[in-house]
Amino acid sequence: MSDKAYALFEEQQQQRGIDLEQVKTKLKALSIETPSWGYGDSGTRFKVFQKTGVPRDPFEKLEDAAQVHAVTGLCPSVAIHIPWDKVDHYGKFRSHAENLGLRIGAVNPNLFQDEDYMLGSVTNVDPAIRRKATNHLLECVDIAKETGSTDLSLWFADGTNYPGQGDIRKRKNWMLEALGEMYKALTPDMRMLIEYKAFEPAFYHTDIADWGMAYHYATKLGPQAQVLVDTGHHLPGANVEHIVAFLMDEKRLGGFHFNSYKYADDDLIVGSANPYELFLIFYQILNAAQDVDADIRHTVDKIAYMIDQSHNIEPKIPAMIRSVLNVQTQYAKALLINHAEVEAAANRQDVLGAEDAVRQAFEFDVAPLLKAIREEQGLPADPMKAYLASDYGKQILQRGKGGASW
Repeated sequence: MSDKAYALFEEQQQQRGIDLEQVKTKLKALSIETPSWGYGDSGTRFKVFQKTGVPRDPFEKLEDAAQVHAVTGLCPSVAIHIPWDKVDHYGKFRSHAENLGLRIGAVNPNLFQDEDYMLGSVTNVDPAIRRKATNHLLECVDIAKETGSTDLSLWFADGTNYPGQGDIRKRKNWMLEALGEMYKALTPDMRMLIEYKAFEPAFYHTDIADWGMAYHYATKLGPQAQVLVDTGHHLPGANVEHIVAFLMDEKRLGGFHFNSYKYADDDLIVGSANPYELFLIFYQILNAAQDVDADIRHTVDKIAYMIDQSHNIEPKIPAMIRSVLNVQTQYAKALLINHAEVEAAANRQDVLGAEDAVRQAFEFDVAPLLKAIREEQGLPADPMKAYLASDYGKQILQRGKGGASW
């Protein structure tokens, strides 16, 4: 590279003992899945805001997702949500994705919008409703077979608002019963990623309220069940990177739903509120990637990085580009941590030295590094600028308003 900024950056990292070629190799391998619903109209409990140019069907969602991948090189797969993305022929849907240079990623069942699920889906006291909900889980396994998907992401809104509304222990067992039936339907290459959430829409108790409950179900079910960490699904003050480290050590971390929050499940652009937390999550992941235990390293290799956001007021495609670039930036910074230096400081009980060895990587400007790898990959140096300079944003305006929505 002849760029002066990169030359200085390279010199700084060499002095710190960082192998930049290895860093670039890992950056080029980073894959972030975008969600189909992030391209559609969305809103809050108060209103869904309609935007001009929003996709009108699942096929157009894929076309928008392809634009994000084209300028970033980071997003080769798209998660789908059923029934939001239900189509008549999943083979054609899969082919459409492949023709765009994409693949269908995780399949997400929807067990929270049907009228029957007001008081619960798989944990409803009514056995007919539990059966209906479980059948939907099985339907999603069949859809995954048709789309070539290997991950099924499961989030349940099930819970109660008042003491006595439901029998918590019975609901726990009904949950396991439904998950167990779904687990038996998986093909050997599939995974169930079990998500948790502290509260909302239920406010007294949620049936899978934290990572420990999700972990419990995963261990009960078997090795194809793992935990999905949504970064916005914790109570304020939760140490998410601690949870991540624990689950990796137990070989049960399956993936992430990345987003950002200030108060609760705000679903804001990932890295917008607390980029240091995202950096520290990657620090734990990269530390585990060096573990002597091959099973832990394998767990790290299989982690699914997914965006889960509702772009209520932002333009959809630029918001998604910003999101994946934020993830890439914090991953790049985490790759600059000198783990040997951190460990040496920790072993000599140098508290500030260990903290500094982590933090100094976060403080580097990685823009020269990211520009360099984009040039090597034949990608735009500035993905956002490249998209905004294209005609695509203008072309899709002919779709009008009233596009796909949840």
